[in-house]
Amino acid sequence: MNARHLLAVVAATLAALGGSLFAASPASSAERVRHQDVRQLRESGKILPMEEILGRARAAQPGQIVEVELEREDGRYVYEVKVIDDADKMHRLELDAGSGEVLRRKTR
Repeated sequence: MNARHLLAVVAATLAALGGSLFAASPASSAERVRHQDVRQLRESGKILPMEEILGRARAAQPGQIVEVELEREDGRYVYEVKVIDDADKMHRLELDAGSGEVLRRKTR
């Protein structure tokens, strides 16, 4: 499966779940990554494949993934992953896009 097809599959899956792959974020110190740059970042090894990020997010917080954003924060790429658990609580995980390490988590 090539990168374009994988990205389309993930976007379609998340859209079906009611989320989006790269959603707008409020003004902050984080800078959204343009979708045109995602392939280059992946091919250069600066970010992990989406399927690995999704797997790590699910391992850290079981539930339904409803949104994923890729941003550049303080010089590094970060995925923000929103997950709804079985108790309908929303979990926001921030994962380092290069290593997959969970940097922060917040529950509402």
